[in-house]
Amino acid sequence: MSDALTILRKTKLFVYIFLIVVVAPAYVYFNLPVISPWFMGLPLEIFFISLMITALEIQVLKGQKSGLFFTALGTAVIALLYIVIMSLAGLPMFRADKYHKLLGEVKEGKSFAQDVAPVAPDKIRIVDKDVAHRLGDKVLGEEPALGSQVYIGEFQIQKVRDQLYWVAPLEHSGFFKWMSNKKGTHGYIMVSSTNERDVKLVREVKGKPVQIKYQMGGWFGDYLPRHLYLKGFITEGMDDYTFEIDDEGHPYWVVTLFKHEVGFSGNNAVGIAVVDASSGEVKKYTAKTAPEWVDRIQPKNFIENQINSWGEYVHGYWNFSNRDKLQATEGISLVYGNDNRSYWYTGITSVGSDESTIGFMLVDTRTKEATLYRQPGATENAAMQSAMGKVQEKGYQSSFPIMYNINGIATYVMSLKDQAGLIKMVAMVSVQDYSIVGVGDNLKDALRSYKDAYNNSGNKNPIVHDAKHAHKAAGKVLRISEDVSGGNSYYYMIIDNQEDKIFIGNSNISRKLPLTSVGDSISINFEEIQGEEVEMLEFENYNIKTAVKPKEEKKNN
Repeated sequence: MSDALTILRKTKLFVYIFLIVVVAPAYVYFNLPVISPWFMGLPLEIFFISLMITALEIQVLKGQKSGLFFTALGTAVIALLYIVIMSLAGLPMFRADKYHKLLGEVKEGKSFAQDVAPVAPDKIRIVDKDVAHRLGDKVLGEEPALGSQVYIGEFQIQKVRDQLYWVAPLEHSGFFKWMSNKKGTHGYIMVSSTNERDVKLVREVKGKPVQIKYQMGGWFGDYLPRHLYLKGFITEGMDDYTFEIDDEGHPYWVVTLFKHEVGFSGNNAVGIAVVDASSGEVKKYTAKTAPEWVDRIQPKNFIENQINSWGEYVHGYWNFSNRDKLQATEGISLVYGNDNRSYWYTGITSVGSDESTIGFMLVDTRTKEATLYRQPGATENAAMQSAMGKVQEKGYQSSFPIMYNINGIATYVMSLKDQAGLIKMVAMVSVQDYSIVGVGDNLKDALRSYKDAYNNSGNKNPIVHDAKHAHKAAGKVLRISEDVSGGNSYYYMIIDNQEDKIFIGNSNISRKLPLTSVGDSISINFEEIQGEEVEMLEFENYNIKTAVKPKEEKKNN
């Protein structure tokens, strides 16, 4: 034992040099701690190194005390006290007001219909992340040589040239695959969120091959967080490593930079780092200076936590009666407005409420501007159950709903999938009343079914139409035919001076519609949307003089 002690004493300097020169840098390289007093990584590293030196001194000195011993012990104690104090300082019971204000000012939305622009039917997304991944795997499987080298990373929804896509990088499937492809993986997958047939593997942009060198599946310096760390971001918190492409299709990683607002807690985004996935070039931006193609700066988990803290600590921490407490509903989704901005959407419910909401909140994903719309309604889960119940005999499963403005009405839209995960139908459910459901084999059929269900529900505020997109047409009927879809009868019509359009409507528009024949003179008010099929808003047949319109019938009754 004495020989071992002698050896240890002689090699003490070497051991300390080894700790400082090898162990500490290795810890930093592999664990990537944030070197800042406002993050736990730095004081924790100081604590453990000091503790190791103290333990070695005790073994070497055998009861004697040295200056190094007291210095190491004192440093360990100070580091531990600092960690304890900062951790306590971050507890909600002491800083409830700070947590409540993390989200910032929450504005009250005056009118959902006015603030949130109606969405065009061709912009409604029905392909969710699970379906996108399934479609991406299918495309990748068509190239076995490539599929054996890579796997598909996480899909992210984003707007590319005014169209919504799910985009995911191809990442190395293991260490040896990385060793054989150090220049990077060959491309990324794009899946349209509105059309499940629009799926593509992008392997080149403007004639140049796409190489995803820096990624989450990389190793050593190619590992994305480590690449940023070694590029000088050692003092910054980093989160939400999101793969995005610009409008030209060039791949980037957008990484949120954040700081702690409450002790070692209270994560708050302060900017982003944009990393060229091929060259590794890094640029730092604030929320105001970030490129327009960047969709999200505020991470989903940050916003969800901040919304719940805002609702939880409305009257401080000691509010055991739950007075005025609010919380986000289960699940938070990314939605896009007609202003080309993206928002985090979630329903807001009272604590203890399961199926109803007091309203919903939209949070700008760049600026974090939050708006609360106090509109009682159903939770997303209640809407999903209602949609599946509409076709319960088919056993379909619902995707998580996305909220849209459908002609002035807050509406959940979701796809209904079979056991294989394939989209079979589309459903629309009123946020205000989840018993109002429309389903169809496609978006257009679901929209017609939903409008019929809503307007026939006795609601005092029927679905209105955007006057900006309303048009008039008059002429003679060239063709007319009836079709039954979803239990409802629809009439399809072509008139002589609008032969490029097929007009669609039902008897709720006018009682004259089922009586109309080829050759009749008619006039139509319709809503202009993309595609050859357009919906009739009003209908008049000048050859039928005695029929009564539905509105007049209701007045007489």
